[in-house]
Amino acid sequence: MDLENVADRLDRMEQKIDKMADMMISLARTEEKLYSLEADRANLVDRINRHSEKLDLLNDEVKENSRVTANIVKLTWIIIGAIAVAFVKMFFMT
Repeated sequence: MDLENVADRLDRMEQKIDKMADMMISLARTEEKLYSLEADRANLVDRINRHSEKLDLLNDEVKENSRVTANIVKLTWIIIGAIAVAFVKMFFMT
């Protein structure tokens, strides 16, 4: 009887050790997933920063183009006004 109790206790201890081994394997897999997720997060942060820099450059270019376009519009209206004055002067002077 005593030998059976020892065998039962050893079986239970073995089962508990097997469960602990399974849990350690599961923990290691979870840790690997966490490392992978952290690497992906760092990659995404780098990509977002690069896109942000590109957006800043595009914003600067848009501002420059808007300034040039505004100057072209002003010059166009000056030319149209000069042509209109020339036509009016030719019409009323003759």
